Amino acid sequence: MPTLSVFLDVPLAPKIGSKLLDEFKQDQNPNKVYLAYGVCMTGDGVPWLSPVVPKTLMKLANDPSFSYECQPEQGLDAFVRVTTELLVGRHSPAIVDNRVGGVQTIGGNGAIQLGAKFLKDWYPGSRSVYIQSAQKDQHGLIFQEQGFIIREYTIWDPYRLVSDVGKLIEVAEQAYDKSILVIYNPESFVLPRKKWMKLSKTIKKKQIFLFFDVPHQGFLSGDPDRDSKILHYFVSHGFEFFCSQSLSNSFGLYDERTSNLVVVAMNNKALLCIRSQLTIYARYLWGSPPALGSRVITTVLSNPALRVEWKKSLRGMVENIMLTREKVKEKLRLLGTPGSWEHITQQDGIHSFLGISVDQVNYLVKKKHVYIPKSGQINFTCINSHNIDYIAQSINEAILAIGPGPEPREPPPKPPPSRPDSKDSKLLGIKAPGAKPSPFAALFRK
Repeated sequence: MPTLSVFLDVPLAPKIGSKLLDEFKQDQNPNKVYLAYGVCMTGDGVPWLSPVVPKTLMKLANDPSFSYECQPEQGLDAFVRVTTELLVGRHSPAIVDNRVGGVQTIGGNGAIQLGAKFLKDWYPGSRSVYIQSAQKDQHGLIFQEQGFIIREYTIWDPYRLVSDVGKLIEVAEQAYDKSILVIYNPESFVLPRKKWMKLSKTIKKKQIFLFFDVPHQGFLSGDPDRDSKILHYFVSHGFEFFCSQSLSNSFGLYDERTSNLVVVAMNNKALLCIRSQLTIYARYLWGSPPALGSRVITTVLSNPALRVEWKKSLRGMVENIMLTREKVKEKLRLLGTPGSWEHITQQDGIHSFLGISVDQVNYLVKKKHVYIPKSGQINFTCINSHNIDYIAQSINEAILAIGPGPEPREPPPKPPPSRPDSKDSKLLGIKAPGAKPSPFAALFRK
């Protein structure tokens, strides 16, 4: 006898995933190109894997001590130790003082979720969290479900066609006291020493808590130690902070979702208390993190020869990215494409802005089947010898059809700074009393 389901009132949740990627997959055009993958790609159009990984997997497979026993809630202790050292430096004062540690998490999102949950329960400061616009949909949701107010900021200057890290100082100056500042991809931030000093003084004065997000250490300069200089700076100046450290991208172990929530505390006592709370959260969020990825990474970082080989593979990929940038810029020059394209080679890392308009982006997607986000930020590792000519010709055609090409210019005058008060909750995405919860809410509840 048929009965009614107790779940009749459950609505269909909004689709998770990239609409752009769905459109690309459905496109039947043979020349279609997707330039928005989140991972590093090879010249053959497949996700990059450090050559040291297969070698390490074979070594582990032949290790008689290898077992499939579950890891403890905080993860593999050796993994947490070597990856934390990779982030803050083996001889960091925080390590010497035993005030830095971590908890292994499931992906970078897991680290953000774990940190946000802890801050919700234990951080005594403001409920305002400042997040870069590009990360609002991904990390903003996590903080929002924990009751935080999301406030956006951006580093990319679409007028001058540069990443203006100096804007970070403005964000700190205008931020609420004791608020939380999430800094995504901090290894790309380059400031003169005087500005770093100004930024750190502002953060200390306003007691802003820093939450760094390092998604692919080593892919900026090819040297993971050099890429973490900004973190070394804040450690040496006595800051407390959290850092989501994703290792999956740096090794090519994308499906292993191997990450670490690094905690830099004021002293060892505070560190032990924080880690104890994080361990409890980890236990009921996922119980035990996956072991294989952490064992591979621990083996590589603990073996001097494998570590050197891994760093060499990073440098090789970064050199390929730099060469691709130069080739794209040169092809646009030879095509006589209007505009200035110097900003292509002045940016670093896997993802960079083309500096084109939304209309030009739409032209590329609809007319040329070159799929890039509305922001114009593309993954340069998706460009290879098979598609670079078509991509350059398509950009040239979009500029000629829509115009004008990107040119550095002075931004319009800024309005006087203002900070919204609590009455702006609707504008900022805060749920009003009695409002229905987000369809994702269950993912983040206790």
